[in-house]
Amino acid sequence: MNQGAHHAQDPPTLAVTVRDLRVRRGGTTVFDGIDLEIARGGITGLMGPSGCGKTTLMRAIVGTQRIRSGTVTVLGREAGSATLRRRVAYDTQAASVYTDLTVEQNLRYFARLIGASRHDIERVLDQVNLRDQAGRRVDTLSGGQASRVSLAVAILGRPELIVLDEPTVGLDPLLREELWEVFHTLVAEGATLIVSSHVMDEALRCDRLLLMRDGRVIADTTPARLLSETGAADPDRAFLTLIERKAG
Repeated sequence: MNQGAHHAQDPPTLAVTVRDLRVRRGGTTVFDGIDLEIARGGITGLMGPSGCGKTTLMRAIVGTQRIRSGTVTVLGREAGSATLRRRVAYDTQAASVYTDLTVEQNLRYFARLIGASRHDIERVLDQVNLRDQAGRRVDTLSGGQASRVSLAVAILGRPELIVLDEPTVGLDPLLREELWEVFHTLVAEGATLIVSSHVMDEALRCDRLLLMRDGRVIADTTPARLLSETGAADPDRAFLTLIERKAG
């Protein structure tokens, strides 16, 4: 990846800086020169329909996406740098844990990899409300519980930036509510979260919104500003209004 010459100038208030990012996947151009900044602290919602580029952007931020050109700077370093491994966590859509191990065995294994303590395992079990399931194999858990195991692994070691790709997809409203409470707790403890979703009502739970469509960021806003500037009563209507304005 092109490291660029502006890393030293990135202000400490920024968690992510993307400059002129170009990405092609399978012969298709996903990004053709996008720019964006994500501030430290709070929850930034990456919203938009499936296929708009949310996952590709997240992969670029955590350093697992090959890019054609441009720069992605994370916490003052080039995305994917070895120094970021314990500072940045990424929870993918697919459960990234071992289903034939118990919840606690998974946490012990991943804690060893990053040098997290036993106390940290206890902390995340309580934080994601899995204490009672600690001795159960992951393949015996419900979908909502399994997704919380992945989240527990992601927050081991207290990473500064936590990137969550559609963490609430397929969950019932109660489980979604519980997860969002966890997200806000993590922010209160000092973490920065980037959460993607195509469920627009989740936009109202975020501090800041990046709305995407067809590989472009069509709005960088807040939930309140999105509704007031579009005059819409809900985020779905607001997003459609934005698309109509861009087309017009």
